[in-house]
Amino acid sequence: MRPNWKRLKVKVLGEKFYLSTVFADDQLMKNLNKTYRKKTGSSTVLSFPFSDKQGEIFINKKLAKKESSKLKIPEKDYLDYLFLHSLLHLKGYDHGEKMEEKEKKLIEEFKINITI
Repeated sequence: MRPNWKRLKVKVLGEKFYLSTVFADDQLMKNLNKTYRKKTGSSTVLSFPFSDKQGEIFINKKLAKKESSKLKIPEKDYLDYLFLHSLLHLKGYDHGEKMEEKEKKLIEEFKINITI
């Protein structure tokens, strides 16, 4: 886990939350999307809460690299953002204003070079 990611994880989920992070390829992401979200295609990131103290994040680095290039965002910062975004989902946030506000605060606090 990247040093910044450990601090992010503790800030969002707490020290005692057990988190597994997996770097996955397109095929695994497609399979997970189909099985658990009933969607076709790959994703850059998926998060799965198992309980209020345990969860897992899957990140597709290949797709994230393509997207970061297209968005003209440094890959490292885009990966940091995807990780942060997933942590907030594991915390219980859904897409919307509250989640965006929280993301913006954490992006600033952790000096992630991205604008949402």
